[in-house]
Amino acid sequence: MKRKQHGAQFKAQVAMAALSGEKTLAELSAEYGVHPTMISTWKQELVKRAGELFERGAKTAADPQKTIDRLHQKIGQLQVERDFLAGQPAIARLLKGGR
Repeated sequence: MKRKQHGAQFKAQVAMAALSGEKTLAELSAEYGVHPTMISTWKQELVKRAGELFERGAKTAADPQKTIDRLHQKIGQLQVERDFLAGQPAIARLLKGGR
């Protein structure tokens, strides 16, 4: 059986509902279809990391996929530049250690 993956927005919504105290964990579990232990874990994480939102100069966490894409783009650019420069006779000699 494959585990269900929940998005950050959903987790935050459930954790906020748990934090409000308007419903019990059992009620929230039935409403959202998530085990009470998981809701409790998300609630603890929300409380633990809430202070990070107000830290001075804190940057929003970079999207890992955007960072990976940007790095792949840079690698491609550097490979093209290297290949171009390697095709130049004078530079090719320098790259091979000659003069």
